[in-house]
Amino acid sequence: MVKNTAVGNPPPVSLRPLAQSDLPLFEAAYESHEGAGEHQWFGFSSPGHSLAEMGLIGPDGGRLTVMARTEAVGSVSWYRRVFGHPETSWCWEIGVHVLPGWRGQRIGTQSQRLLADYLFDNTRVWRLQAITDAANVPEQRALERVGFLREGLLRDAQWREGRWHDQVLYSLLRRDHLPRSAAGKISVPSP
Repeated sequence: MVKNTAVGNPPPVSLRPLAQSDLPLFEAAYESHEGAGEHQWFGFSSPGHSLAEMGLIGPDGGRLTVMARTEAVGSVSWYRRVFGHPETSWCWEIGVHVLPGWRGQRIGTQSQRLLADYLFDNTRVWRLQAITDAANVPEQRALERVGFLREGLLRDAQWREGRWHDQVLYSLLRRDHLPRSAAGKISVPSP
């Protein structure tokens, strides 16, 4: 299938709960360097992940499937990151994975914007954060388009492919969030 690679006309994106039928697609994507992406390849893992292992929606996080029109093209995820007392000092840390044939079309930007809308609308979170490789300039731009602010550099924070990599920390606070969910839709039950 030929994908629309023109950034000026990205396909409409929506999010939905992860389904059993998505698992083979996502497992296949993480079986190779190309599928996982340049900044997410951590080596091979055991096959046969269950829906629960891949990320059901729950009190500590979840995963949603990214849809471009009617095709599953990636996933977004979030999990609880604690900074002190677990009841009062936490945020959601978010992530995105777009399948290889769909990258470069601002699907990650749209997906992360929809996820931010969803999390601010349906949870009491005050802070969202994202961490990305210092060399992953496209993801840094995507986060900034959503409204995330760069907070700093985490030096040698991730071991991948035989060496340490710097990571960049971004955040989006509830008071700074401007919902733009008109760009797509979410069909997700509240956690």
